[in-house]
Parts: sequence; structure tokens; C-alpha cells
Amino acid sequence: MADEGVAAVSQGTADGEGPADSEDVIKVRRGLFGAAGTGDTSGYGRLVNEAALPGETPRPYGGYFDEVVDTLTAVLQREGIEFADAVEKVVVYRGELTLYVHRAQLPAVAQLLRDEPDLRFELSLGVSGVHYPADTDRELHAVYPLRSITHGRRIRLEVAAPDADPHIPSLYGIYPTTDWHERETYDFFGIIFDGHPALTRIEMPDDWHGHPQRKDYPLGGIPVEYKGAHIPPPDQRRAYN
Repeated sequence: MADEGVAAVSQGTADGEGPADSEDVIKVRRGLFGAAGTGDTSGYGRLVNEAALPGETPRPYGGYFDEVVDTLTAVLQREGIEFADAVEKVVVYRGELTLYVHRAQLPAVAQLLRDEPDLRFELSLGVSGVHYPADTDRELHAVYPLRSITHGRRIRLEVAAPDADPHIPSLYGIYPTTDWHERETYDFFGIIFDGHPALTRIEMPDDWHGHPQRKDYPLGGIPVEYKGAHIPPPDQRRAYN
């Protein structure tokens, strides 16, 4: 599970070197641990930290990344799909190529990445969920790492969906290995993978309410067996300010 934002650092080439590109700032954090006001003696109350996601990377991407994007562009056009209609942006960050895909086009992009001989990303290593509460209308993200055993390459697909409509097409029919991973992501984050053959909880009980790895999920208190004492959740504890 990732944090609300990631501080973007050097990106732009396949080995992670080169100048930093733009950032998408989704939130500005002020203070830490609830410390605020003039009564704060910790020093944390004056912290200002931007929560940012890596912005789009300009060409050249470096290494084999340009070849992958060029090949995908060509095969999409062959299928009558413009690259911009399928891929929101291309990001090279810390030596990894991530294609941010429009969720409606996810199956088409994944199918071409798997089947095209010059791409042959035949293995999906699963799917991870991420919750960015401050990324308005894109709060839920699903990340698919793909591996080409044929060509010895790795890329990632990332798809976003809003809290109000948490639906993403399932890739089970293209990569059957995503079966349990999509179930786990649904269980913990509430992303609904349309087309999955058995989208049920895999870790939590069937009657569990909510999705425990979302950042808006209640942290809960810790019961202590001492005269009925109870430790409140961290966000409800005494504030020193």
C-alpha cells in the first residue's frame, strides 16, 4: 500500500538518471502528528510538505522504453485506437516505465502487450491497489506489473477510478494469474473488477464492512484488559497543541 503522495525525484531515463520532470501535486500537508498552533513545541507544526505524483515524462525515455511505446502505438493504430485515447500519460520514474491507461481501454492494451511478438509481455505479476484520497475523481488506482520473459523487459500499467464509480475491467481473461490478486485488491481497497469470475473477499470475512487498506478506513482502538480500559484510535487521542 502506498502513501497519499510520492515525492517525485530524478526521472527521464531508463536507469533513473537525468533531470526531474513535472509533478502532479495532489495535496499539501501542513504539520505532523496533529501538532498545530503556538503551543506546539515539537517543531512539526510548521512542516509544509507537498504530496505529489510523478508527472508525464518527455521523450526520449531511454533504454528499451521508447521501443515499447513506439511498438504499442503502432499496434493500437492497427486496431483503430489512437495512443492518446488508450494511454493517459507515460511516466519514467526510478528506472521504471509506467503507462497510465484509460480504464475502458485496459483490456485492449493488455491484450496487445501480451500477444504482439515485438512486445510479448506474457506474464502479469499481479495487481496492487493504492488509495489517494486527495486525487480528486481518481482516488483508487490499480497497478499491474508486467514481465516479458521473451525479451527480458518489465513495465507497469496503472489505472485510476473514482470513489464514486470504483469499477475497473478485470484482466483475468488475459492474465489468469491476476485471479487472487484482483480479489485481494477488491477486499482491501474496494475496487470492483468487472468480469472477474468470482470477485469475493479473500482475506477478510465475507460479512466484513469496509475495506481495511483504504486511508479513510477507521484505524480502530486497541482493547486493554485492565478494568475496562480502552486505547482510542490515534486520530482521537490527546493533541498537544
